[in-house]
Formats: sequence, C-alpha cells, structure tokens
Amino acid sequence: MNAGDAISISSGEDDKETYNERRTVLTSAISSVVEALGGLEGGAYRLGDECYGCLKDLKKYWRKDDTDDERTVARIFWKTRVLPNDLIPILLATAGNGNFEDKRAIACVDLMTAMTWPIDLAEELQELDEVEDKGTDYTELLGSHLAYKAALLKPEVMRTLLGIMLSCLAKTSKERNQRDTQVVHVVLYLLRNLAFIKDLPANMFLSADQAEHSSLQTRFIKLLQEAQFFDVLLTAASSSLAEPIFNASNTLVLDIFYLLFRGVKPTILAVNQVKEPARNLQRLLAAESQRKQTLSRNTSTRHSRFGTTVVVTINPKKPSNSDPEGDDSPSTQKLLLHRQQAISSDAGMLLDMTSSKRAKAQKTKKIDELGREDNLSIEAKLALQDVAKKFIESCFNPFLESLLKDIRAERPKITEKDNLRLLYVAKWFLEFFQAQRIQEPDTPLAYGLVAEVTDRNWIVWVLKRMRGAVEDKPKQWNELQAGIDCLTQLILLIEAMAASDEAEVADAAQTLQHQVIYNGEILDISLDSIKAYKDGTQSLAYLDSSVNLAYSLLRMLERWGKKGGTGEMYVRKRAKKKAKHKRNTEGMEVPDVEEEEPPEPEEEVIHETMFTFDAFEARFANPDVCQTLLAYLARYKEFTSPESMKRVVNLLHRQAVKAKAEGLFFNVSTLNLFKGILSEQKSLPRDQAHKDLVALVNFILRKFFKAVEEDSFVAVQAFFPKTRGHWKELSSWEPEKKSGKGGRTVEDTRFPPDVQVKKGYTWSQQLGIAMACLTKDGKQNLIDWVKEILMMVIGIRQRIIEDTDGSSSKSAEQEDNMEVGDIDEDELRAKMAQNGPSNDAMAKFQDYLIPYTSDEHADAACKNPHLKLMFRLIEFFILDEDAEELEWYVPASILPSSMQRSLNVINQFLENPLDLNGDDPKSLLQQKRRRRVRRRRSPSVSGNDNASGDDSDAPRRKKKEKKKKETKEYKSAQYIEDSDTDEAAMQAFFEREKALRQRMMLASEASGKVATMKSSGTKKRRKNAGKKKRKRGDESDMDEGAAEPPEAQPGSDADDDEPSDIFGGDVEPEAPPPPRPRPKPRPLAKKPAPKAASASPPGSSPKSSSLAPANGETGGMSDDDVPIVLDRPNKKKVMVISDDED
Repeated sequence: MNAGDAISISSGEDDKETYNERRTVLTSAISSVVEALGGLEGGAYRLGDECYGCLKDLKKYWRKDDTDDERTVARIFWKTRVLPNDLIPILLATAGNGNFEDKRAIACVDLMTAMTWPIDLAEELQELDEVEDKGTDYTELLGSHLAYKAALLKPEVMRTLLGIMLSCLAKTSKERNQRDTQVVHVVLYLLRNLAFIKDLPANMFLSADQAEHSSLQTRFIKLLQEAQFFDVLLTAASSSLAEPIFNASNTLVLDIFYLLFRGVKPTILAVNQVKEPARNLQRLLAAESQRKQTLSRNTSTRHSRFGTTVVVTINPKKPSNSDPEGDDSPSTQKLLLHRQQAISSDAGMLLDMTSSKRAKAQKTKKIDELGREDNLSIEAKLALQDVAKKFIESCFNPFLESLLKDIRAERPKITEKDNLRLLYVAKWFLEFFQAQRIQEPDTPLAYGLVAEVTDRNWIVWVLKRMRGAVEDKPKQWNELQAGIDCLTQLILLIEAMAASDEAEVADAAQTLQHQVIYNGEILDISLDSIKAYKDGTQSLAYLDSSVNLAYSLLRMLERWGKKGGTGEMYVRKRAKKKAKHKRNTEGMEVPDVEEEEPPEPEEEVIHETMFTFDAFEARFANPDVCQTLLAYLARYKEFTSPESMKRVVNLLHRQAVKAKAEGLFFNVSTLNLFKGILSEQKSLPRDQAHKDLVALVNFILRKFFKAVEEDSFVAVQAFFPKTRGHWKELSSWEPEKKSGKGGRTVEDTRFPPDVQVKKGYTWSQQLGIAMACLTKDGKQNLIDWVKEILMMVIGIRQRIIEDTDGSSSKSAEQEDNMEVGDIDEDELRAKMAQNGPSNDAMAKFQDYLIPYTSDEHADAACKNPHLKLMFRLIEFFILDEDAEELEWYVPASILPSSMQRSLNVINQFLENPLDLNGDDPKSLLQQKRRRRVRRRRSPSVSGNDNASGDDSDAPRRKKKEKKKKETKEYKSAQYIEDSDTDEAAMQAFFEREKALRQRMMLASEASGKVATMKSSGTKKRRKNAGKKKRKRGDESDMDEGAAEPPEAQPGSDADDDEPSDIFGGDVEPEAPPPPRPRPKPRPLAKKPAPKAASASPPGSSPKSSSLAPANGETGGMSDDDVPIVLDRPNKKKVMVISDDED
C-alpha cells in the first residue's frame, strides 16, 4: 500500500487530547501576557511597562478564535477574568483621567468590544460539525457575556466611553481623520454589544448574583440616560443626512435603538408610567380571580370525601369475547374514574384529560422571534419614553431617509439584518406615535413628524422587501412579519388621518387610500399572508400580525367605500409569469460561450381590474384563511386584551355572515372548538367582543344543524376534508355575477333568458315547436301578429319589385322577340318571381321596423322567449341590444320569397300542428347563454347635463363613427365610374329605348289604351317623397319609400344641386349632370343648360315621365332628342359594385 493511500483513523479521545494540548499551550502564553499588563499596588492599579504591547498581543490571540469553533481563547480570557481585573482599571487609569486619546484606553475599548461581540447561537449551532464539535458548550460563553456586561455597567466607565467618543466628535470636519471615525464606531459597537446581551429571566428563587443579572438592561438604560449617551445617539440620528461621520454610523445607531426598544411594547410605553404599577396590580388580581372562578366550577364539592367511582365501558354494544382467564378484549375495555365530575360531565372529556396523549409534552411554539420581553423598571421605561418622544419629534424623518438612501445605493455597510431592523424600528415608532396621540388628545403630535413613511419610495421599498422575503428559499418569515407590521401601522395611520378635522390632512389621507387600493399589491399581501400561516412554521407573533393586517385593511376599505359612496375603482394587477419550458438539447451542438446571447429580461405586464369592496371581502371566504382564523381563535384563553378577540370575531363574521360561507366551519375540529367555547361561556369576560363570539358560534351551529336536517349526509362529510370549492354546496353562498375581462362586461339580466330548440330538429320543426309553446300559453294572437308582419313586408317589397322590374329595360330586352299582343301580365310576374328581383329593386329595399300596436306586443317582443325564438327563426333581428326596449326589424336583405315560405309554414302548422308524440314543447327547449354587455363607467357629476364630455364612451363612439365614415367615403369613391367615358354602351342603350318606344306606340294604337299605363293602379305618391324617414308603424312611409322612383330617393339630385353617390358620400363630377325628370312640375332655377321637367299622372310610372314633352312643349320632339332626358338613368346604369365588396 502506498503511503498516500493510508487511512487515518482518529477517535474522540485523540481529538480531546489535541484540544487539551492546544488549550494548555494557549493558557500559559495568555496568562503571562495578562500578568504583564499591570496589577494592584497599594490599592491602585499600576500599569506595566509594556502595557500597550501586551494589549496588542491579546488582540492577536483573540483573532485565533476566528478559525476555532471551540472559542478556546475566549474561554481562557474568561478564566483569567482579564476584563474586570485589568481592562477596566487600565481604561479608567488612562482615559478616566482626561487623556481620552491615549492609545492604551482605545486598545482596551477595542478589546472589550471584541470580547462582548454577540454570539448568534442559532448560526453557531448550524456551523458545528456533528462529530468533531459534539461536545461544544456555549453556556459558559453566554454566562461570561453577562458578567462582562455587569462589570461595564458603572457610571465612571460609561462617562469614560462618552469622553473618548466626544473627543473625536469635537474636531472639525477638516481636522477629523479616518481614525477618529473608527474610534466612534468602536464605542458604538460596544454599546450595541451591551444592548444585545439578554438578561436572565426574573425568578425569585435565584441567587443574589443571578438576580443581579436579571435586571442588567434596566441598569444599562439608566446609565445611558445619566451619561447623556441618549443625547449623542439622537444627535447622530437627526444629523445622519448632513454629517458624514454620523451618516457612516447610522446603521449602528439603528441597531442600538432596535435592541433597546424591542424589549417593551409601544402601547405600554406610551401610557402614564406612574399609574402603570397600579394597572399591573389590577390586571394580576383580575387574572387570579378568573382562575379561582374556573377552579370553583370544576372542583369537587364537600361531599367528595365520601368518594366517587364511575365505571366507563368502551363500546358496550359490541359482543364480549372473554378468554378463558376472564380478561376482556380491548373492544370492551372498562375504565374507572374516581372523579365526581364523571357523574354529570362528559366521560370522554375526562378520559382525554387523563390519557397519555395529554400527558405528552406539546410541541413548543415560537412566540416572537423579533421582539422580547425585558423586565424593565419604571425608571427605565420613563427614560425610553422620553427618548421615543424626542426621536419622533426630531429624528424620525431624516434618520429613515438616510438609511433608505444608503440601502437603495447598496452601500457596503448595509447588511441583510439592517433591512429587518429598519422595518421593525419604523413599525415600533409608528405604533408609539399613534398611541401617544391617543394618550394626549389635547396636544397631539403632528402627522408631519412621520411623513417619511407615507412617501412613495418608502412604500415601494417595503413591498419589495416583502416580495423578496416570500421568494427566498427558505422564506424569510421574520422579515415578512416585520413588513406586515409596518403596513398595518401605515394603514392605521392613513385611517387616523382620514378622520382628522384638518382639511389638508384628510385630503392627503384620501389620496393615500386611493394609492393603496390602486397599487393592488397590499391587498394581495393581506390575503396571502394570512393564508400562508402553518402551525409550527411561523411564530404566534406572525399569526397575530397577519390577522391584524387583514382586520385593519378591511375596516379601512369598508369606511372608504361608505364615505366615498361608490366603492369601485380600478386597481393594478400583475400578470402571472408564464412558465419557461426547458428545451430538449439532446443531439444538438453546444454553441460556444461567446455565441450565447444573454436572456432578454421579461417585461412586467400589469393590467387594470375593477375593484369593489364586496368582491375583495368575498376573497377571504377561503378554507386556508378560515383555518388560520380558527387557529388564532383556539388561543382565546391567552388573549390579553379584548382587541384580539374583536379582530378575529370580525373576520369570522365577514366569512360566515357577509360572504355566506358558513360551510367552511362544518368540520369536526371546528365544531369541537365551538363546543369548548360554549361550555366555558359563563367564565368568559363580559366585554362585547366575547358576546359577539358566542352569538356567532350559535349562528354557525344553527346553520349546521339546519343543513343536517335537510341532508343527513352533511354530518358524515364533517369528518372528512373538503375540496377547495365543496364548502359552497353546504353554504347559502350564491355565485357572484362575474364580470368579464377587466371587469368591463356584465351579464345582461334585464330580460328573461332566451331559449333555443335542442339539436336534432329541422328549421320547420323548430318553428312548429315555437308556435306550439305560444299556443300552449294561450298566445295565439302573437302568431297572428307575426303573420300580419310577414304579409305587410311581403306586400311592400313586392310592389317595389313590380314598380322597378315591371317596366325595367331588362324585361324589355328579354321580350324583344315577342309580339305586343302576346304579353301576359301574369306570365311576366311569374317569370320575374322565378328569376328573382333585380339589383335595382333590391337596392330600394329598406329595413322594416316592426311597429308595436299595443303594450302587449311591446312586452312580448322584449320578454316572451318563445316569440323571440319565432322572430329569430324567420330572420327578424334586434336593432339595439342595449336599448331599454328591444326593437325588432326585418332586414332589407330578406327576399319576399323567403318570407312567403315562412308564412306558408306558419299557416301549415296552424292548420295541422306539429306532432310531438305527447311531449311538452317546452321540454324541447333549452336556455341560451346570456349575452354580456359592456359596463359603462358612471359619468362624472357636472352642471352641464348636455356636455358630451360626461359620457366616458363618447370618444370611443366618435372614433368609431369617424372610421365608419372614412370607410364609407372610400368605398363610395372607389367604385364610381364615369358614364361619359363609355360611348358604345350609351349608344346601345339609346337604341334599345327607341325600339321599346316604337313597340309601345304600336300596342297603344292596337288596344286603344295609353301605352305606359298599367292594368292595375298604384298608390299615389306624396309631394315630399324624397324626405325618407323610418317611423314605427307608419306603413305609408314604408310604401312610399319603397315605391319611389330612383329620382326621388335620398342622396339623389332631385332636391339638391350637389351630386352624391349611392352610399351617401359626396362626388365631384367632371361636368354638371343633366336635369332629371320629375313626377310633378315644379319651378326650376335658371341654368346654362336647359332642364327638362315632366308632368305625369299620379298613377303613371317613372318610365312614362321620360316620354312626356319637356319645357311645356306638346309635340315636335324627335327620337334623337330623347337621349338628353335619359342621360341620368344611363349614368346609374353603368355604376358597378365589386363582387368582393358585395
């Protein structure tokens, strides 16, 4: 075997021998150095000749502990008692005599600071090796720190330390060097170390020395006040923005304040400390009386001396299987109870009290990892109260600003613990500030003294730290708790400002409330923090902080909603980040490092959603939130103030009553907790919070037993965990009418939901089912109304077709080869119906607005789902879905043949109803999903009701109309062709018209009738037929608008000199258009070109007007003059619409 392959095996005894050898060597060396420091001579300490060199050697020895987990040098220092016996006398012998800049005094302070450096026990234990450092004990080191603190807490020592510090601060900034700054830091570090050392718990059975160590913090605070150290610390805090030396030490001042004030609650420190002993005595007497009452209810009576024995049989109904020896099986085990309570009380509860499960030590719970309870005297509390007031009045804003500035700049002096301590200190002084305002209402502190916490930079930093604490692995629960407390005090501060009588303060509070709500992150934190609590993971202080934040935020939002009157606003919401999918790189070439591009940072997407208080309150109806609140309520016996009970009862009430989520409490564990509360109802305090608790418990129990009566399976479900949404089935909760995306759309609930026929039926069968539903409801008159509408629209459009296509050139062209006497009107109409209406006739069709001739029709058209189904099946449409009263119309694109088919089907089913095989026609229907309408923001209150700016949708509507107009004008101008450019088409048209006139004249001579007169008359037109208006129920308008000739339609040149296209857009022709023939003579303005006018009989068609003499002449017109009059129809003839846009 090679020498390098040898395995070294060492036992624990070898390690112990090595340690002993090392300690022996160091002990002799350190002892010789300590002896050379000096000693007592004649009752006074005399310094050695090489005192300064020995102090430097001791510091070198101390540095050896940096790599020693056993802290050997520290243990030797404690054994030699070098600090009380040598370092303190040397300090007093040098700097105590006024020589504050003596090197030996500064070296002593440096060594004292190193010897009292805090020991982070949790961190030290994590770094220990399980095998090598198995016997490491830190009890001796912690005890040495207490002894060091007791030795340093002397008035002369504190005055000497202050003198050393002031000698450096007294220099001007030019005279001051880096060493002076280091000396100031060393003294502050020593004060920080002394404040960190925790006292022993107060115990009346301790020895005199141990009892002294239980009140060291009180002595330390009193000495700081007597030596005027507090004034120096306050000066450093207030000048941290202006003085570089104080700015460099602001983190040390922060540590000192954190360690001093975390031992006392701000609410206790703000009250009058003179009366505090009497209040404490009264509190203790009340607790003792309550304990006696509880014991008197459960204790045995005077007859208990006769004894009591009760036999309890487990599972008595099960058959007893006894073995031959007579021992009972476990299923029928018998237990004896020798308590008198077993006669009247629940035997199961007594068994639980005596069982081994109760005997086991419960898992210790963390109380508070941030604060601690110091046993301070009244004098110490008064000193801290005075410092706290001065700090708020002169130091709070600049001190927080300087620290936040250094943190954001990432200075090297900033550590992770500084963030946590800054959060805690800010929270502590905010709570003290508000408690002080309550205690002194006559002379309250101004809100401007704490204005820094309302600054945007501060709030953003707090939220950033809380976000980072949650995202860290493992999660930083202590920092998250400090952030929660800070936000809670901020909310309480805003709420107090909102109730202020000063207008400026109230306005500022309202602005802050809007910012808090709009930010949205604080709302999410309040919910997530209370949901994240798990018993044993976080401390009880975290539980109390999360409950307090939720209670305070909900109360502020509720008051804001009531005061503002709206309760709605938009909030920011971060979009969830998409999960990144890892790409499969197998089989792919690995690129060089230089070719890799850094990943692009993801942009943070933030949306705005509508916020309402009711919706936010409903979010707390969550099983995780409920479990957290019940865990908090289970500690009701430990509550020290009614405020704690008030918070939890308020949140439980919001869940069970306001959110109607009583099903969350239908669990056996919860019911057992409620049972215990009701059993101790008489011993509960008599304040209102506990009365509300009992009332809430009774309400939930009534709901539970009512649910059991309706469904007995609910009792079984109480034994099993429920899924996330299962509680909704057990509660009186109703689904919320959810809004659409962004909270801008809601369901339209103005009218009953529409229905539709189930799948599997043809169109005619669906129409028959709708008619059957109306007939069954006795609404036969509605079917007749539908028939009247169809017949009316068919007649109107048929007349338009006859007026347009009956004399159209198309029919003439088709009949070129027919003789005049062979023309049959019925054949011509049948042929036209077969080919369909022409494009000219369809262009004259208009939407027919269905008139409501009675209130019954109007109500049925809006609310009768079966009539609306019938309307949809025969292709009727709604004009405006958002109108208060629905208006139906028949689109212009529906042909008379399609409506005639619908009418025939309706008549057929009226004669022979659809055979449904005895089924209910309504059973063949199903509800349609409700449409969603855009929620409009409420218009702003303004004195001008007609102002268009009040409508929030006005810009959107104007933009839409503008776009529509632009598109319309563009399409109109795109497809207009100039008729003057096509000479061949014009000449062919004139030739056809000439031949038609000749045939008509021959037919007139043969029959003796006017050639242009029809066999049946038409309706007389109004004079102002060109002004087309669509009115409900005005049939004459519809008929006239539909039967008008092209010359009288709106947008033509009949009434205006300016031409326009067929889509309503203005067109600039190259030459002015020739005059158009008119149905009646009317005076014309003088024009350069002669205008033609014609007078036709009322019953004549537009074509007849083109054959009448112009300008009042009765004869002499040749065929060559006719094209001048017919130029306008020819122009319309050649207008083309693209097939793509049809």
